[in-house]
Amino acid sequence: MAVIWTPRALSLLVAALGGWATDAAFPMRGWWPLAFVGMAALVWACGRDSARWNALVGWVWGLGFFLPHLWWAHYAVGPVPWVALSVAESGILAGGVAAFTWARRGRWVRHRTWLHAPLFATIWVVIEQLRQVWPFGGFPWGRLGFSQGDSPLLSLATIAGAPLVSFAVVLIGHYLADAVRLLLPGPGRRDEVPAHRHWRQPAYRLVAGGLVLGVGAVLPLPSTQAEEGVLRVGAVQGNVSEPGLGAFANAQEVLHNHARGTHELADEVGQGNLDLVVWPENATDINPRADAQAAAEIDAAAEAIDAPILLGTDRYDDEARYNEMILWQPGVGSTYAYAKQIPAAFAEYIPMREVARLFSPAVDMVRTDMAAGQEVGVVPVPVPRTGEVADVGTVICFEVAYDALIRSAVQDGAEFLLVPTNNASFGYTSESEQQLAMSRLRAVEHGRTTLQISTVGVSGVIAPDGTVLEETGLFTHESFAADIPLRSTLTIADRLGDWPMIVFTVLAVLALALGVVTGRRQRPRPAGAEPAEGAPVRTSPEPATGSDAHVGAAP
Repeated sequence: MAVIWTPRALSLLVAALGGWATDAAFPMRGWWPLAFVGMAALVWACGRDSARWNALVGWVWGLGFFLPHLWWAHYAVGPVPWVALSVAESGILAGGVAAFTWARRGRWVRHRTWLHAPLFATIWVVIEQLRQVWPFGGFPWGRLGFSQGDSPLLSLATIAGAPLVSFAVVLIGHYLADAVRLLLPGPGRRDEVPAHRHWRQPAYRLVAGGLVLGVGAVLPLPSTQAEEGVLRVGAVQGNVSEPGLGAFANAQEVLHNHARGTHELADEVGQGNLDLVVWPENATDINPRADAQAAAEIDAAAEAIDAPILLGTDRYDDEARYNEMILWQPGVGSTYAYAKQIPAAFAEYIPMREVARLFSPAVDMVRTDMAAGQEVGVVPVPVPRTGEVADVGTVICFEVAYDALIRSAVQDGAEFLLVPTNNASFGYTSESEQQLAMSRLRAVEHGRTTLQISTVGVSGVIAPDGTVLEETGLFTHESFAADIPLRSTLTIADRLGDWPMIVFTVLAVLALALGVVTGRRQRPRPAGAEPAEGAPVRTSPEPATGSDAHVGAAP
């Protein structure tokens, strides 16, 4: 491994472009191989043995990624919250890159460059997990695993969910960076290596990356066959009059749209031919349990279709409000409710309200903070046609990004997954498509058909193997019906639970501790300089490290 003198400005430029390329791997563009290219750019750019410098590089990469990836936040709430969120998420990534810099200095890691790729991938996955839980309940948007819906790596979700898919993406990206670095001319590499050996080490890295992709390609996907019967489900995407935060100013109109869509669905499929109809989050902001007119309109729709409706509404209680999905039985009313367990910080509740108001007056649009529900998201739906009860696993909106919530529902018996969401505030941005990509990974991770239903789109039905069977447009009034196979088999990911993440975390902490304790940052000696008196004389090339030294440049 030898010193590679690279202009700092070039490193920052490569990092920024790498972040942008990684965003292009996600919907709406969906060029998933660019996730490997983006990670390779980050690895190449943070080659210097300076934790502070590499943290800056990681932060620049994060801005290149999060600013375009979270553009929908700019559309919804303006530039200040969008930039603040992007800067904060990038800062967490920067800390992970700094941690990797310390960890790879460890006595047992520094010269074993083949360990650098899995080490970086492990630390990256732990940082993604940290973003999932901290601060203010976490914000796991932009996890690399969510970019691989059309990739062979999607099948890895059945083993250990999004963390393993992200791990594989980073691993391949690091191998790609290593191969490129080894092929570049420079001291101690191409111009000093015999021709017959020049391609060997780069080829090893590329083969290793190819093998990771190959494992994903041959790993079987979950079966799409029903195990517990079939649930006939209708879905209504009611739409709103205009995009943006003002979309729900007329709550009665939104309720009318979904009720009308249900009557249209009844005309299309016939009365009594569905077991369940699903409406999205916030399908009615007028709580039908407290408003007789809203109750009558919903009940009329349920009677017309002759099926219960699972719909989103709010509930106010003791100076708090709850975002709920309630099961409405025709002629009976609400019989079950699931309350959102992780309200979105600065959207559904406002931490540090007085401070937040300094950055955006929009925080006062949230007059009553949302409280967290406590029950696992499994809704029991009686099915008179079969005499059975179908257990519907539901999470609400952003909760689809959180691993533990959906897994707990499946472990509690959920036989298919429902993701009701309200995307009206985000206009024609990629937010809804990004969310559908998350639902796609969840379908494979848990081996369950997953139905995402949105107020405005994109809604869709995803088979357990990740195939999108049905997809609506954005800001359209649509409804559809689907036969949902109910399944009870647990995937390996469900059986392992939190253990993969526990192992990743322990390994990352141990590597960081060993790097801090046994590692030593050294600065490269200028070419031709004599060693200090008493210093050992080296007879073979040694890895040089320092603020301008790249690491991992040679085997």
